[in-house]
Amino acid sequence: MFLRSLQKTTPFFQLATGLTFYGLFFLVFCVLIGSCSSQKHMLQEKILLPDYPSASGIDFRNQTVYIIGDDANNLLILDSSLKTKDSIALFSFSEKRIPKKLKADLEAMTILDNGDILLSGSGSLNSTRSLAWLINPVKKTKDSIRLDTFYQRVSLQGINELNIEGIAAYPGGFILANRGSKGYPKNHLIFTRRNFWQRQTGVEISSMLAGVNTDSSQFSGISGITYAPKQDALILTISTEDTRNNMDDGAIGTSYLWIIRNISSKKNWKAVNPDTIINLDQLDPKFIGQKIESVCILKETSSRYYLLLAADNDNGSSTLFKMVVSK
Repeated sequence: MFLRSLQKTTPFFQLATGLTFYGLFFLVFCVLIGSCSSQKHMLQEKILLPDYPSASGIDFRNQTVYIIGDDANNLLILDSSLKTKDSIALFSFSEKRIPKKLKADLEAMTILDNGDILLSGSGSLNSTRSLAWLINPVKKTKDSIRLDTFYQRVSLQGINELNIEGIAAYPGGFILANRGSKGYPKNHLIFTRRNFWQRQTGVEISSMLAGVNTDSSQFSGISGITYAPKQDALILTISTEDTRNNMDDGAIGTSYLWIIRNISSKKNWKAVNPDTIINLDQLDPKFIGQKIESVCILKETSSRYYLLLAADNDNGSSTLFKMVVSK
């Protein structure tokens, strides 16, 4: 009884109790802040595009997102809130998804300095997939281009299976990404000059292996790329798929982000490994079962990338993911 009375009346005990409470509060606050600051990368939003198939290429310019599906009839245009704004027809097949044997397999997209959009096919099958488009999104004009000669020369770089999955403009020209498979487990980055489609017979071409020391038990193939100018970095989307060639789809595995810094200084290397690897499935369970196909930069600061990723799960729809990546 005396102790209880002392606890209630003694100023020292009251002070100690108060300090204990505020100390505990401060400790919890620090733990929460620490856990938040330690989360370097974060998924912000997942957006389903149920009516647009097979998103395989994505880019962003002037508060507008452009998306191409590898078997879609049109280029999809979204506003900055990711609502459908417009589209530009490229093909006129009656089906929502162009049949596999007939599709141009447009997998790669980049926006040029003049605002035109360059789309390119994978080159993986026949002349149908060696088609490219130059599109003016303002005037909605479009010109088709044959890349047969250029792709033949790319194959002479020691690339046995052609499967172009990404393209990015950078200060030296363009970087293209060629995806391997379990049957041909080699990813390549291909470097070429500006306007390569206009001088296919003589334009400079070089290539390097990408990710040569990564785990090959389940092959991780490049599915898209984008260039980050502030860090001279190449950001790559990587997906695992159980297929042994450059044609067939397979069971979807884990997807990753790779970042290669100072890419311009490495263009003459024989091989390069990523400086950063982010396992997206481990980052957030919403990525599980998603085949991430491409990436673009919404904003780049000195410390962060604000990215938009596109997923194609071979089911006739597409999914977008907004995320933040710390440098």
